[in-house]
Order: sequence, then structure tokens, then C-alpha cells
Amino acid sequence: MNRKITYTIYSVILLLAVSLTSCNDYLDREPLSNVTPNEYLWNEADLAAYSIGQYNFPTHGGWGVGTFAYDNHTDNQVTSGYSNRWVPGEYRVPQSGGAWNFGRIRQCNYFFETVLPRWKAGEIGGNATNVDHYIGEMYFLRAYEYFNKVQAFGDFPIVKKTLNDQMEELVLASKRRPRNEVAHFIISDLDSAIMLLSESAPYGKNRISKDVAKLFKSRVALHEATWLKYHKGTAQVPGGQGWPGDPATASGFNIDVAIDYFLAQAMEASEEVADAVALVHNTKDDGYDSSQNPYAQMYTDVDMNGYSEVLLWRAYDPSKGINHNVNHYLNKNGGNTGYTRGFVDNFLMANGLPIYDAASGYAGDDSTQLVKVDRDNRLQLFLKTPGDLRVVDKTNVDGTPIVEGYPDLIGINETRYVTGYALKKGMSYIDAQLEGSNGSTGSIVFRATEAYLNYIEASYLKEGTVNAKADQYWRAIRERAGVNPDYTVTVNATVMSEEAKNDFAAYSAGQLLADKTLYNIRRERRCELMAEGMRYFDLKRWRALDQLETNPYIVEGFKLWGPMQNWFVDEDGESRLIEAGTPDQTPNVSSSSESEYLRPYRINLSSTNLVRDGYHWTAAHYLDPIAIQHFIITAENTSDLTTSAIYQNPGWPLEANSGAID
Repeated sequence: MNRKITYTIYSVILLLAVSLTSCNDYLDREPLSNVTPNEYLWNEADLAAYSIGQYNFPTHGGWGVGTFAYDNHTDNQVTSGYSNRWVPGEYRVPQSGGAWNFGRIRQCNYFFETVLPRWKAGEIGGNATNVDHYIGEMYFLRAYEYFNKVQAFGDFPIVKKTLNDQMEELVLASKRRPRNEVAHFIISDLDSAIMLLSESAPYGKNRISKDVAKLFKSRVALHEATWLKYHKGTAQVPGGQGWPGDPATASGFNIDVAIDYFLAQAMEASEEVADAVALVHNTKDDGYDSSQNPYAQMYTDVDMNGYSEVLLWRAYDPSKGINHNVNHYLNKNGGNTGYTRGFVDNFLMANGLPIYDAASGYAGDDSTQLVKVDRDNRLQLFLKTPGDLRVVDKTNVDGTPIVEGYPDLIGINETRYVTGYALKKGMSYIDAQLEGSNGSTGSIVFRATEAYLNYIEASYLKEGTVNAKADQYWRAIRERAGVNPDYTVTVNATVMSEEAKNDFAAYSAGQLLADKTLYNIRRERRCELMAEGMRYFDLKRWRALDQLETNPYIVEGFKLWGPMQNWFVDEDGESRLIEAGTPDQTPNVSSSSESEYLRPYRINLSSTNLVRDGYHWTAAHYLDPIAIQHFIITAENTSDLTTSAIYQNPGWPLEANSGAID
């Protein structure tokens, strides 16, 4: 039997986990005895199976470009459709559902109530170290689930046990606790996990390890510290103006002390990981053929165990029906996604200068190939351009290499190159990976470079300077990226008014950052984590979206209306492009009179396109609304939902299908 964990190896237990989920997630009830008999959870194998059944990490699956699409709907990356989060009034309070549920938390609590007494009594059979490890996994998984709740809602109930099916007990337990308390609870669970987890997990990097827990602890702590720092004084933090929580629960809360505490926690945890894990080598090729570059292949190898940076990853095996279609889209077409012009322009030159600097040597953007010349090597590696090699183990029938063609801007949505700037991160060069439902490249869940970035940011915010350790980490990241490691060259050349054109993170609380060092720490994070699903997470914690309330953002792609327009002609030499506003024709590109750059959300100018005038924002969208169902269940008087034991998030009404009211 293949012992490599692939999330389905314990299919019976996964079915068990599904069966344990209550019909009503609000009712946090103990699982039925006929589902989890007294004979279960008495040995190492049972614990291993139960904990793997709770894994719920974002990984590749189904159709599309997998996790590399998770930065869509940001200033980094877009798809052909748009998200209602950029349309105040259209993102609405649901009647039911949403993230306000306790199903996974209940699974964790049931495990602890059942296993911990047996463990303390020495009654769990099997290898003692592995038993400890699997208990540590469950502490991690409860922390992971609670962090999802903090990101979605901020304040949230802290439930540490399974509850009886009695309304009074359930309502009492549903009362929200201030977000800082929840964050402390998460840190406590992670400390327990770190104590119990093994340095090298059973089954290798397909299971949670001690370093994974340390990295995640640094993420949680940095998130809470920066959320409190940048949202300070608002309704989004305990005790802030308009905060809907009970003032008594925030009594004695000192936000500055809390910020300092969480920054210190982030520094400590991230330093331990960064010092222990070396960065993977980058050969710094030009991106034509990166099939032998360890840094590029780290994101697309079938077996990721050999990459130091990869701390946790998911494995696939198409012969067992465990597969994905990522490279069917990343390699063969545009995958209905693309980098924005703002993101591409934000990458530095190899000499460390921004492209707008007169001495930068920037070659311009008359072609996507030119855009990459002498740039940050991450852009060269992970931006797919015409002429790049696609396959190493197969050629065309005439023996010529199979290479990337011109981007298809006007094809069907599923395969479209949305901005002209195509993703290449995670692209495999192996022909078999390109076939539908045959994808077996791994999916990274946690990567250690985040610890480097977390330490740099946390230490700078806490100490006000780039200390020796942060200097070491920052130079290592830039050296690996093929950028001048002297970040002071970049800081001195940075012009914030120019950066604001490209980057939401040039702002916090609606104000342009004055600290250019801090801004460049954010830039480094943006470029290193490209297409890894962290952008919206960062923008919210930095409160980097307020400026969109009065200054909406028009998404742009590559410079279509220049030499590259000649890529899109038919056999007769006639353009296949139909500009927005062309009478009696259906447009497929934006108007050349409006901008030289492709504007994907300015192709359809009808009133049905709610982002045609740009991305807008309202403060309520920093947190999710709670579905009305949960207020009905907990209200003393269902005709007056303000009598509920829980409160709605700031700016959201107690009315289903309604948008934010601020």
C-alpha cells in the first residue's frame, strides 16, 4: 500500500468525517455513538486517520489553474468575471450559510474530549511519539479553523467542548468574544501543537510538522498585530468607535500592548523557521526553459519532498483518481486569468531600481518579451511570453520545439488570456501533465519563505528599523530573485506617488505611506508570493483599500494598442480586435482611445457590468456579514433580531439580501 498521504488514502474516515457534520452546523452536538463507537480512537492508526480527515487546506482540484487562481480579484491578478466585493451594495447579507458554522471545530473538540483523557491515562496504543504528533495535528487544525473565522468575522465565539442539544447552552456558547481573545486562543493551540508535533512528520511533508505550526503561528500573530495597528480606532477592532461588541468584554484591553505582543510572537516563530530552512537555489535563467531550475520546479514537481522550502504539500496520483487539471490550463492556454499591469510594473529591475527611475534601464512594454528584460528574475520565470518553451519531452511533427504562441485575448472565458500577461508559476514542461484529468504535480500548502517575509515585516514594525536578522533574510530573498541585494538602493529610488499607481499596498487607512522602507517590505512580499493566494489576505490586514471608496481602480493589462496589436490579425491581415463602442458589433477588447493598455472590465460597457467604472470599496467589506439564519436561531424575539445573543459585523444590516449600509 502506498503510504503517502493524498487526502483520500483514508476514504472511509473521510466519509466518517462527513457523516459527523451536523445537519445544522449551529447545533454543536456530540457525534452519534453509532458513528463513532467506543472502540474507536484508542490507537495510533485511529488518531492518524481522524486527523487526516480534518485536513481542509486550499490545494489544486477540479478544473482551472488550481491555487494559482487564488489571487484573482485583486490588484495582482484578475479573471474574466469580477467579484462583488468590489461592488458595494452587491455583496450582500446571506439568508443562511456562510462561514459562521462550527462543524469542523466540533470535530476537533470531540477528538480532544475523547482522546486527551485516554492519552493522559496512557491508554492510547501505538508509537508514543506518533500519538503525540497526531494530537498535535489536531491542536493545529483547531487553530487553523479558528483563524479562518477570525479572518472572516473578527470577533467569534470560543468553543472548547462539544455542546448538548439544549438551546440555553447553545445560545450562551454562541456569544462572540473580541478578536484579540480569539487570536490568543489560536496562539495557545499552536503552542500546544508545536510542543507535540514531530520535527519530521510521519509520512514526510504530506503531513503537518513542527515547522508548519511555527510558520502558521507567525502568520496568525502578524495578521492580528497588523490588523489591530491599521484598523485601530475603527469599528473593526475591540473598543474602536462603533464597535458592536459588549464594552465590558474589551475592558482593560490596551491595543498598543496587544500589537507589541503579537509582533513579538510573529518574530519569534518566524525566526525559528527561517533560521532552520534554506532557500531553494535559483539558476536565474531567462524563463525560456526553466525545466532544470530548482526554484521554478519547486512549484510544479510531482514529488516536492526534496525542496527545503516546501513544508507541507499535497500529492496526487491519477491512477487512483486523485488528480487535477492545472497544467492543462497553465501550459496550454491562459486559464481565464492574468497578471495586471500594476503588478507587472511593480517588479524591480535587476539593478534594484523601479522601472520609472531614469537610470533603471527599463526596455519598455511594447511587447511582453521586452517587459521581462533585465527585470527581477521572478518576473522572468513566472510570466509566460510568446516564444517560451512549453514541452521538453515532445516536439512538433517537424522536430521544432513546442513553444508558446500569442495570447488568445478573445477566446472563450475558460481558456482566455485575460490581461495578456499570462501566468507561468507552477507550469510543468512534461507533456503528459497537459492532458485533462492527468495532472499529478504537487500542490504547496506552506512554504518557508513566508517566515522570512513575516520576520522582516514584524521586526520592522516592532523596532522601527531593519535589524541584522531582517537584513540577512531580505538580502537572501533578493539575491535568490536576481535583484540587487542592497535594498537601500530601492528604498532611496522609491517615489510613493508613482507606486500608488500600481499598488493598493502603497496605502493604509486611505493615506499614502510615508515610510518607503515599509513600503518596499510590502513590495517584496507581493513579488515573492505572486499567484500564491496571499494578496487579499495582506490587503485587508494592512487596511489598504480605503482609498477605493473615493478613487476607484481601473484594472489594466498589457500594452495592446502598440506593436502587439499586430499579433491579432487574420490570414488576410485584418485585425480580429473589435473595440468597445464599435457600432453594431460585439466588442472583444477595450477602446484604444481610452488607454493604450487592455482594460478587461472596459470591454463590456453595459450597465450589467458593475465594475466597468472600476473597483470600489466600503469599510464593511473588510469583514464578512453573518447570515440572518444565525440571528433567528439565537434571538429572544424572532421579530426583533437585535435580541440575538450575537451581533452583526460593522456596516452590515440585519436583513437578508441587503448590501452594506455604510
